Amino acid sequence: MKKLNLLVIGILSMSTIYAQDISDALRYSQDDIHGTARFRALSGAFGALGGDMSAVSINPASSAVFSQSHAAFTLSNIDTENNTQYFDGLGTSNESNFDINQGGAIFVFASKSNSPWRKISMGFNYERAGNFDDNWFAFGTNTNNQSIDLYFLDYADGLRLDEISAFDDETLGDAYLEIGSAYGFGNQQAFLGFESFIIEPDDINNDANTTYFSNLADGTFNQDYSYASTGYNGKISFNIASQYQDNLYLGLNLNSHFINFNRSTLLFEDNANAGSIIRDIEFENNLSTTGNGFSFQLGGILKLSNEFRVGLTYDSPTWYSIEEETTQYLATVRDDGGVNATQVINPDVVNIYPSYKLKTPAKVTGSLAYVFGQGLLSFDYSRKDYSATEFRPTSDAFLADENAKMNDILTTAQTYRLGGEYKHQQFSFRGGYRFEESPYKDGVTIGDLTGYSLGLGYSFGRTKLDVTYDRSSRTFETPLYNVGLTDSAFIDRTNSNITLSLSFSI
Repeated sequence: MKKLNLLVIGILSMSTIYAQDISDALRYSQDDIHGTARFRALSGAFGALGGDMSAVSINPASSAVFSQSHAAFTLSNIDTENNTQYFDGLGTSNESNFDINQGGAIFVFASKSNSPWRKISMGFNYERAGNFDDNWFAFGTNTNNQSIDLYFLDYADGLRLDEISAFDDETLGDAYLEIGSAYGFGNQQAFLGFESFIIEPDDINNDANTTYFSNLADGTFNQDYSYASTGYNGKISFNIASQYQDNLYLGLNLNSHFINFNRSTLLFEDNANAGSIIRDIEFENNLSTTGNGFSFQLGGILKLSNEFRVGLTYDSPTWYSIEEETTQYLATVRDDGGVNATQVINPDVVNIYPSYKLKTPAKVTGSLAYVFGQGLLSFDYSRKDYSATEFRPTSDAFLADENAKMNDILTTAQTYRLGGEYKHQQFSFRGGYRFEESPYKDGVTIGDLTGYSLGLGYSFGRTKLDVTYDRSSRTFETPLYNVGLTDSAFIDRTNSNITLSLSFSI
C-alpha cells in the first residue's frame, strides 16, 4: 500500500519535509566583527566616524567622509577555543584558520559646480559577515537516564508501523529514501530507530501500531559527542553616498549575502545496564547548507562641530533563500541470544529538502564620536529584536510553529561598542571594547558576549599598514539534540583574531 501511494503522499507531504530549527535561524541572524584591522581595533565602533572601508558596513554614509578614493584588503587568522563540560567529562578543542576576510574600494568624485552636494562616493566591499569554522566534543556518563533512544521514540510516537518500516523485499537504503519522500524527516528518524532494533512496536504484527518502547534498559549511559562545522556567511556591499554642504553625509548600501555551511555530528553511546538488548550505538548526521539573500542599509553622519559627530543607521532585515541537504548513518550492537549482532543502516542517500525563506531581524544603530587633536573616541549602540526572526512561508504549519517558538524564547539584544585611537607621528595606537547581550530571554542558552581589541597602525603616506589583536568570549548551553536526548553540553568559547590590513589612497 505504501508503494502504491508513494507519489501522491510525497507531493502532499512536501511542506513537512524540513530539518531546520531555531539554531539555524540564529546562525544566519547574528553579527560579528569582521573587516579591516583598524575597524576591528576599535571593536567596530565606527558608526559616526567613517573614513574606513569596513565602516561602510556599519554606516553607508561612511564612504562620503573619504576625501579621495580609497582601497583596502585584509587577511585574518581566526582561532576558536572551546572548553566543554558534559556531566563528569571535560574537554578542550581548538580550531584555527587563515583567510582573506575583506576587500573593497571607494571612488570619490568631487563636485565641480556650486551645488551644495560637495561630492559623491561609490564603491563596493566584500566581508565575511560570519565564520562557521568550529569544532568541539563533549563526553561523560549520563546519569539522567537519558539515552539517544529517546530521540527515536519521540519521532516514532503516533506513527504507523507500516510508515516507518521496510518491506521484506526492500533494502534499507531504498526504504529510507521512499519513507523520506512519502512521509518526511520524522518518519525517517523513526525508521532508523526501528530497523536498528533501538525501538520496538507494542504490536509488531499490526501495521496500524502507533506505540513503541525501547530496547535499552534504564541506567547510566556513556556518551561521546563531537561537532564539526565549516563555512562562512559572506556579504558584498554596493555603496553610494554623498556629502551635503560641510556637515552632513548620507549613504545607501545594497547588500548581497551568500551562505555556505557544512556541519557533522557524531554520537557514540554504550551502556552495561542490566536488561539492555542494545549495548552500543553510533549515530552520525551531516548537513550541507547553501543560500543567498538581500538586504539594504540607510545611514547618515552629522558633524555637530569640528569635534563632535553623530551617526544613525538602519539595517533592513536580510531576506534569505536557503537550501539544505542531509545524510545519516546509524549502527548498533545488540545482544542476540548471547551473541553480539551488529546492525548497520547506511542509506547512502542524500536528503534534498525544499528551499525555504528566512527573514532575519532589522537593526538600528546610533553612534557618537569625539575627534580631538591627534585622537578620537567613538561609541556605537545597536538594537536587534531576534524574536522577529521568521521562517517563510508562514502558511506552513511546521515553520509557523518554529516562528512561534522564536517569538517566545528570543528577545531584543543590545550591543555596545567603544573604541579609541591616538596618533603619534606615523604611528596610530588603538583599542576597543564591546558587549553584546544574549538573543535568548533566559540569557543562558547563548550567553552575553564580551570582547576587547588592541591595534597598531603605521602610515607610509598614501599607504597604511594596520595590525590588530581582538578577543571575545561567550558561553553556550547546547543540547546534543533538539528532540529526545536534550541534555546540554556547557561550552565556554573564546575567539582570538590577528588581523592585517593594507590600505591606500587611489
